[in-house]
Amino acid sequence: MIVAVLCVVLAISVGVAVYAGYGRRNGGISEFLVGGRSFPAWLVYFLAVGEVYSIGTLLGFPSGIYAHGASYGVWFIGYILLAYVFGYFLAPLVWRAAKRYDAMTVPDIFGRHFSSRAVELVTCLTLLVGLVPWGQYQFIGLQVVLSSLGVSLTPVQAVVIAGVLAFLYVAVSGIRSPAYVSVIKDTLMVITVAAVGIAVLFATRGSGAATTPIHLTPAVSTISGSAMTFTMTTIVFQALVFYLGLGASYILPAKSERAVKGSTVWMPLYMLIYPLLVLASFYALQKYPGVSNPNTIFMVTARGLLPDWLVGIVASGAALSGLLVLAATALGIGGLVSRNLLSGLGAHAQRRWSTVFVAAFLVLGALLTLYASTLMLTVLNLFYGLVAQVVPAFLVVLFARRVPAAAITTGMVVGVALSVVLYLQGPSVLGGINSGVISTGVNALVVLMWRLLAPGPEREPVARGARRDDPQRRILAAQA
Repeated sequence: MIVAVLCVVLAISVGVAVYAGYGRRNGGISEFLVGGRSFPAWLVYFLAVGEVYSIGTLLGFPSGIYAHGASYGVWFIGYILLAYVFGYFLAPLVWRAAKRYDAMTVPDIFGRHFSSRAVELVTCLTLLVGLVPWGQYQFIGLQVVLSSLGVSLTPVQAVVIAGVLAFLYVAVSGIRSPAYVSVIKDTLMVITVAAVGIAVLFATRGSGAATTPIHLTPAVSTISGSAMTFTMTTIVFQALVFYLGLGASYILPAKSERAVKGSTVWMPLYMLIYPLLVLASFYALQKYPGVSNPNTIFMVTARGLLPDWLVGIVASGAALSGLLVLAATALGIGGLVSRNLLSGLGAHAQRRWSTVFVAAFLVLGALLTLYASTLMLTVLNLFYGLVAQVVPAFLVVLFARRVPAAAITTGMVVGVALSVVLYLQGPSVLGGINSGVISTGVNALVVLMWRLLAPGPEREPVARGARRDDPQRRILAAQA
């Protein structure tokens, strides 16, 4: 029954992906990567939550609380909540920057703003190094889902099926497929979490017995010392990276700044799933102590409380969570390689080669999952530290004048190198401070000092430019 429900849902998702691409097969690279910049607010919302609330939310969040206690849950929820406040003001400016430079990737924006091929290349390579293990992490999550269900698939069969489905989503209509399939995935994910959370309440007879201090030790319910330092610095750091480092894939397809802002307003509603995930995590701590692989704890709890057909729904929501992020990450990598790493490709060639590089990445990710998962999980720990190095450059594009391109490339290279060094030194030497705060701070300091000592040519910051999608401004400009 579990496998039957999972197969039906995946088949429906492929049908939706094909429908999303109907009549758009011959669209150009803009249609492929950013949907022709035409998505309304509701579609931007589903695409954004489809990527933000990935398989890491459904499996990683409960396993983090199960393995590390309350501090994991606090910074995880805290940074997402704070990110929406930043996003309300910054995300429309990111869209405006992309519109001004007709950009479809972050390196497009930086390269054209600073008129520098070096800035474009360094940004592209920084993002590629961070995104490859992030995509591969989705493969591992899908393996966890299938194995915890007792599905008789070998690891090779599991990653092949995941890779083929992710490729189908992207190949038929680019970013439109993940956006439309996200509607199914997000609906199932809410049903999934609600079902498990309500089942826990019934299992404890609504007494809250799973979370009372009598049952939980202080180690899993309080934060102090270096854990508190890590929690606070991580909340601020990752909230900034949320939109300025990772948001381009769901901001750039929007049709206007208003659509971006409209989607951001409703994003916090999705966080209502977290209390139920916390409840399920604490229940699992008492009901299933000593589970060898904490990543399976949510699925173990679901199988212990729900009937098979509902476990099938849970598995479908988890599988689509991983597949969508895998597809969107593969599409982003394809765009980075075809537009920014290579140069001189025409618009039609970019679309064709993007599809080729999407397939190449999925094959590479599958191989790394099977043969080098430990190495790539190590690199994944650097993911936020690497992607964060584009944040100072983005702040310059949005708000600063007269910052030379050389300052941006130097700051980014120093930040990437420092991220690696700090990771190798370990967290103990930092007193609990998130290493990304230090590496990104040094990156920003390099840019600032260079700007003070040798300012470059003046460029208009995006935040001070006219809102080109604002009808009232267009009327005033025409009258002038």
